[in-house]
Amino acid sequence: MALLEVRNLTTYYETKIGYNEALQGLSFDLEAGGILGLIGESGCGKSTAGFSMMNMIEYPGKIMDGEVILDGKDLIKMDRNELRKVLWKDIAMIPQSAMNALNPAYKVGKQILEAIKLHFPEMSQEEAVAKVEHLLNLVGIDAKWYHGYPHKLSGGMKQRIIIAMALSCDPKVIISDEATTGLDVLIEAQILALLKKIALDRGLGLIIISHDLNMVTAICNRIGIMYAGMLVELTTTENVLRNPKHPYTRALFSSQIDSKDFDKKVTSVDGVVPKLVNPEDKCRFYDRCNRKFEMCERKCPSLISISDNHRVACYLEGDNHE
Repeated sequence: MALLEVRNLTTYYETKIGYNEALQGLSFDLEAGGILGLIGESGCGKSTAGFSMMNMIEYPGKIMDGEVILDGKDLIKMDRNELRKVLWKDIAMIPQSAMNALNPAYKVGKQILEAIKLHFPEMSQEEAVAKVEHLLNLVGIDAKWYHGYPHKLSGGMKQRIIIAMALSCDPKVIISDEATTGLDVLIEAQILALLKKIALDRGLGLIIISHDLNMVTAICNRIGIMYAGMLVELTTTENVLRNPKHPYTRALFSSQIDSKDFDKKVTSVDGVVPKLVNPEDKCRFYDRCNRKFEMCERKCPSLISISDNHRVACYLEGDNHE
């Protein structure tokens, strides 16, 4: 049984001219110890997916449909009081701009301690402090920084503190939303290696949301490609590198510079992402696709299985044309 099951998760944002269909029908499973990467360009719905999975969408956003099953419970059906007991304890997030997420007025140790005391009120102060110090050591920070203020920390250290905070209540699933944005390449590699080690050691599920293809393919064992609010391809990292199927996936990888092949011709993806307010019922990549045909304009293709561990939303593959 999967650790996390996401089924038909759909989120819209209300605008003056109609609903913006930012996330449409997201579905996948996440196993214990599994690391799933959600990739896509800006505005494709990655961050909306992350906040929707945690049922943290606020007005003008609204979760229109779907289920997020964790430990047999649907997070989407929970009220605020029920959800408060689950967030951080069962599922946690490392947000975008995590380096700015720390309160500058409080010592970092106290900020990590807060979540622990909230979810484990029976834990003594001494036990809670010892756990915070252990978490700091786990992420490579000396325990003396328990009494340090955020402004004294480097960007990489702040990032590690946020990871420690996400781990503080022993969650089963962690969502990392562009967690390494703004860090230099060396620190980014260290943070990613740390996340991967923790996920494997603890057997938790990890979802990496990013637009960095090289980073995601280096750490994840499964990759989901998102475009215009929809998941268009879901498969193993090996498959997506060796045999990508969706035209957008191919175009995305063709647009990347290859550090091992400086003679590689880099191509851009012509056009822009379609407007998602009252979109037409056709393939959302239709206007930018160089392999489109008549069927693509009639109806938006469904995400179907074309082989074990490989799902694609394209009429060129499988039985989607039927």
